[in-house]
Amino acid sequence: MPQFAANLSMLYPELAFLDRFDAAAKDGFQAVEYLFPYDFSKEEIVARLKHNGLQQALFNGPPGDWAGGERGLACLPGREGEFREGIAKAIDYAVALDCPRIHVMAGLVPDNLAHEAAEAVYVGNLRWAATEAAKAGRDVLIEPINTRDIPRFFLNRQDHAHQIVETVGAANLKVQMDLYHCQIVEGDVAMKLRQYLPTGRVGHLQIAGVPERHEPDVGEQNYDYLFGVIDEVAAQCGWQGWVGCEYRPRRGMEPGGTSAGLGWLRDWRQRA
Repeated sequence: MPQFAANLSMLYPELAFLDRFDAAAKDGFQAVEYLFPYDFSKEEIVARLKHNGLQQALFNGPPGDWAGGERGLACLPGREGEFREGIAKAIDYAVALDCPRIHVMAGLVPDNLAHEAAEAVYVGNLRWAATEAAKAGRDVLIEPINTRDIPRFFLNRQDHAHQIVETVGAANLKVQMDLYHCQIVEGDVAMKLRQYLPTGRVGHLQIAGVPERHEPDVGEQNYDYLFGVIDEVAAQCGWQGWVGCEYRPRRGMEPGGTSAGLGWLRDWRQRA
């Protein structure tokens, strides 16, 4: 059975962020992920993790000016100093939270920048980040994201992400494979799971229903089938990563809405 992690940036939106750890644990999650921890002290988050017996599976490095629309700095020339400061901060949090993975967002390609130039900056920044993260025993992850949700995002396809990983050549640089984004951009998700999980270069999976990004039991993807594929391939190749539930609950801010929408997870647990 896949190991599911609750994404606390999207799930339990009616609760304050620190209270979402308790809610996730009550719903049977054993791990959590979220976008950013930096508005809270490391000590506050560690206390919530320990109190609930939760593993921190993943979080993102600082993205630049998020409120101003930035979605990462890794491909942006002239921002290398800020990028490095952010990665250092992320590693510090990852060590304190005992989190093995840091997702580094690629960023938006400026209109006046050639894609090849953005890629050169991206590769250089990732090479530096992977080296620094390795010193602390952490993995760096990169994620292809669809351009409907984030227009002009640098990295969009699985094959491109794996090409970047090969170019950088760091053992601790891996791909964060979000099946929601993959379906929107490429499709053929089951075959891509069979292709990429055995490479050892997929560090984390994420799920959401397509196209509304609600629970995975709604939409055009058959997640019952895909969970079976993950189990089958993982058993063959030894993949042991987490599957992050990064979706917006259909019942939104309604109290208990996230828990009420977890029927898909309860059903899967009973069958497993």
